[in-house]
Amino acid sequence: MKRIFIALALVCGAMSAKGQPQPTNLIPAPVEYSVHSGNIAANKVAGLHEKVRISEKALLRLLEGKKLADWQLKSAYWLELGKKGVKIVAADEEGVFYARQTLKMMASLDSTVSCCAILDWPRFRYRGVMLDESRHFQGKDFVKKQLEMMALLKMNRFHFHLVDNPGWRVQIDAYPRLTKLTAWRPVSFFWDWEKNEIGGLFVEEGTPGAYGGYYTKQDIADILSFANERHIEVIPEIEMPGHNYETRAAYPELACSLPNGGKDPWELCPGKESTFDFLEKVLLEVFDMFPSKYIHIGGDEARKNNWKLCPDCQARMQAEGLKSVEELQSYMIRRMERFAHAHGKRIIGWDEILQGGLAPDATVMSWHGTEAGLRAVKEEHDVIFTPTHYLYLDHHQDPAQFRPVGRQVSLEKVYSFNPMAESISEADAHHVLGVQGCLWTEHVQDAWHAEMMLYPRVFAIAETGWSQPEKKNWPDFERRASVLSAVARKWGYTVYPPLPH
Repeated sequence: MKRIFIALALVCGAMSAKGQPQPTNLIPAPVEYSVHSGNIAANKVAGLHEKVRISEKALLRLLEGKKLADWQLKSAYWLELGKKGVKIVAADEEGVFYARQTLKMMASLDSTVSCCAILDWPRFRYRGVMLDESRHFQGKDFVKKQLEMMALLKMNRFHFHLVDNPGWRVQIDAYPRLTKLTAWRPVSFFWDWEKNEIGGLFVEEGTPGAYGGYYTKQDIADILSFANERHIEVIPEIEMPGHNYETRAAYPELACSLPNGGKDPWELCPGKESTFDFLEKVLLEVFDMFPSKYIHIGGDEARKNNWKLCPDCQARMQAEGLKSVEELQSYMIRRMERFAHAHGKRIIGWDEILQGGLAPDATVMSWHGTEAGLRAVKEEHDVIFTPTHYLYLDHHQDPAQFRPVGRQVSLEKVYSFNPMAESISEADAHHVLGVQGCLWTEHVQDAWHAEMMLYPRVFAIAETGWSQPEKKNWPDFERRASVLSAVARKWGYTVYPPLPH
């Protein structure tokens, strides 16, 4: 019956709950859509004459008194498709780009396209995807491929998780051993490296059989140029103070010195000035590479136990009047925020940065759930929601899938997430920047597997981030996602469930 329903929907066109015709398969669903008489063959759409007008006044007239924030107005567009051509009105080039993406998707998903008019704008300003490249390095072409799909879905933030315990993935000229040593390891699959008594072992670049890789500065420039053309902001993450096994392996002097003569293998030492000198030099190069106004500084899962034993940390706490290791972490984050501000940047951190007191202008990425995000909103901080039980894409979609991990986070579960909880007042709503799906790759080694974890769930995140809540309709979205999945497979993406070979 499900297949019959989808087939009928493709023939007859989808209808909204009110019985009004909708774009047959478009994701994300637009704000307003009206059908005109006539149809156009999909393969003729790209060749139609296009008339573009970039005028805020003209767009405001078409909005007919609807109140949009400045960032929404920048992305908004009016699109009219007729047999004689295409008309686009927008306040900015970004809106023109999104109108063209709408045309591209409609022409890609249907053999014929109805003549129509669309008025559209985003619900949230941050519509993102995070890719963990530390555990498994995929490379420039893979990243560009995902940016292409993100652009089609009107997503605009790519969170680049470049460094973590099992590998440093970006060139830093001031500290060459970060990539000459800790971008390479002797075994490929992360858990083989982590569990089989060789955790922490890295090998020099060029070692026969070495597994890994890193992004050169030219690679980063190429990715950023590609992303910029698609109005996607690339946000790098440089972890601190935890998840620094690889940093400690390359430069062991940055670890805490313990009374027994050992070194803390996990965290950077916030008691040493050399740690801040290292971080500042690294960040200066990262700032030069990435024009994003944001830098993600991690801040999650720092163990902190050895800070209680480290004489340098204890001396720092005494000098700064800090009462706990949580306050010591907060001291570190606040200090790095001041450094970022001095260079025109703002910091984002995982929700653990709330511990010990939040840095004044920090943005919180709420991942444990939504509680930390709600707390941050009440404290007048910006929040990006990425709760693990809804938007962590390393969790399996079905227990029968390849390498099922964690809880089941189905497509319907992802689609059901509502970032605007009832406890967020209208006055505080502007602090909710948006949503992000996160793909951690502990269990995801191959490119095809990574895509299988991303799609079609990223389709759902895109609709949550862009479409108005009243436009969300699970049965209709499921149908549209099925259609887009089939087309994405033809384009060379692996979409869950993968088709048999």
